[in-house]
Amino acid sequence: MLETPHVIVGAAIATRVANPALALPLALASHFILEKVPHWNPHLNTETEKYGKPTKQSTVIVIADATLATVSLLFIASRVLPDTGHALTILLAGIFAILPDLVEGPYFFLGIRSKIIKRWILFQKSIQEDTTIIPGLLTQFATVAAAFLWILK
Repeated sequence: MLETPHVIVGAAIATRVANPALALPLALASHFILEKVPHWNPHLNTETEKYGKPTKQSTVIVIADATLATVSLLFIASRVLPDTGHALTILLAGIFAILPDLVEGPYFFLGIRSKIIKRWILFQKSIQEDTTIIPGLLTQFATVAAAFLWILK
């Protein structure tokens, strides 16, 4: 799944569950739950195995997705200001929701090849429900829409 739905769901959880001791583990758990939703994303592992690194097209998608995720997370957190504690919990929950993917970044984009990270990548790949681009993006859009409905409620 792209990072934006993960981040927004994590932020939505923290919007409703302000206690960081609950919100952060729930946001982290949401990552693995969302991996079971049929989705599409660039196949960084396949590209890295084939070309030694992700393609330029996938890199552009990752950068655009990371930018959208960051802007969305900052927007959601800003809505609870001036409560800086709650805003910080929302920001951290967004990060916790993508933490399983963040640890893969050095492998794909910095060429740091670790057996531990490779095993982690294979584990994540084993739990993902991949589909083609149109239905895969539609499920992610629906996930984002549902999360925003929950946030704005």
